[in-house]
Amino acid sequence: MPKLTRRSFTKTVAAAGAAMAASSLNVLGANEKIRLGFIGLGNRGDQVLDAFLAQPDAQVVAVCDLHQPYLDFAAAKAGGNPRQFKDYRKLLEIKELDAVVISTPDHWHALQTIHACEAGKDVYVEKPLSLCVAEGRRMVEAVRKHNRVCQVGIHRRSVPFCREAAELIRSGVLGKIMACRAFHIQNEWPQGIDHPPDTTPPPGFDWEAWLGPAPYKPYNKNRTFYRFRWFFDYSGGQLTNFGVHYMDFFHMALGVDAPLAVAAMGGKYALADNREIPDTLEVMWEYPGGILITFTQINANAAPASLRPNAELEIRGTKGTFYLYSRGYEIVPDLITPNPFPARTPLTRTEDAGWRKGEKPMIEPVNVKAQVNSADTTFHARNFLDCVKNRQRPTCDIETGHRSTSATQIGNIAWKTRALLEWDAQLERFPRHAEANRYLDYPYRPRAT
Repeated sequence: MPKLTRRSFTKTVAAAGAAMAASSLNVLGANEKIRLGFIGLGNRGDQVLDAFLAQPDAQVVAVCDLHQPYLDFAAAKAGGNPRQFKDYRKLLEIKELDAVVISTPDHWHALQTIHACEAGKDVYVEKPLSLCVAEGRRMVEAVRKHNRVCQVGIHRRSVPFCREAAELIRSGVLGKIMACRAFHIQNEWPQGIDHPPDTTPPPGFDWEAWLGPAPYKPYNKNRTFYRFRWFFDYSGGQLTNFGVHYMDFFHMALGVDAPLAVAAMGGKYALADNREIPDTLEVMWEYPGGILITFTQINANAAPASLRPNAELEIRGTKGTFYLYSRGYEIVPDLITPNPFPARTPLTRTEDAGWRKGEKPMIEPVNVKAQVNSADTTFHARNFLDCVKNRQRPTCDIETGHRSTSATQIGNIAWKTRALLEWDAQLERFPRHAEANRYLDYPYRPRAT
């Protein structure tokens, strides 16, 4: 087979899928089965498979993965003897396939999504949407060009209590919002993911196929399966992995979709392993309307970062503070103090105690406990299947997912360049920083098979 490039691959898949694209535009009946193909079935792929198997109108007709044990496990779980593939291009040739679910490593998302659209398939693609900003924009263009339904797997967009909380915040209950924080905290000290040597790939593992468009590197077990997230060739690290969930919630709750500027500091300060991403990171974004958002990543200390120990994120306004938990949310009122700084100074201790007695909450407290977990993907899968049938845009449509992913990606660029970067969200460029703009895209490696 000749070397594979984006241009040649696009032509091949487009030709194969042209005949089936028109037929898949038909609106399915409410009770019709949606025939799905799954691409990538390890870890997160298995979790997403479970979310779709919980839907009565989802039918798994094909599964694809490079790792045979994953294929066998998924096929047995799905039932119905789905067809098995190791090359996703063959899966896309199935004419009766309505949609694909992509849960491969991040560096494969763009090619597989674009090729699925060209083959006339609707797409559920896991987060983070892409490896770089330019890829994400190309994915948006492909979805729109081919009139596809595309759900990005930022699943909190579909969890009822998360949507309810975002709507409450947009109503203005917190007053003027100034600061938001999110956290990824865990202790991996001292060894982290360890430091295994480069070796030859194990028998039966197609390292070339796994790398795909990524730069060639010798096989290292830490570059495969879940640990690929610690290497920039395949992932944006925990900032794009966990951070995209939090940034997307901020976008939804604040009614924004892109920052004005970003800065970051951090590094590999504590862990003795071969990761490339920082183990300690602080990223700050400035958003329209005077809002500062901060993401804190600490991987060598597990003490809670929030004032509420189990909170995933917080939003601070002039009237109160919002906390999001895995099973609910809370609003803690701020206190208003009558004339806390009177003209006569200084206050005596007695006077200080007197005016503090007059404090009262500015808003009513809110404490909502949900029966579901914010990590529950079944709502997101359900929304996607409904949209495949009615042709409406899903809760985390491709443009929405791209904007939330881009925010995290430019955070990594700020860290790499050690710069305060202004961001032009319309052009998706850094207006005055050529070095930073070079990180917005990368050349795909021609693949020989």
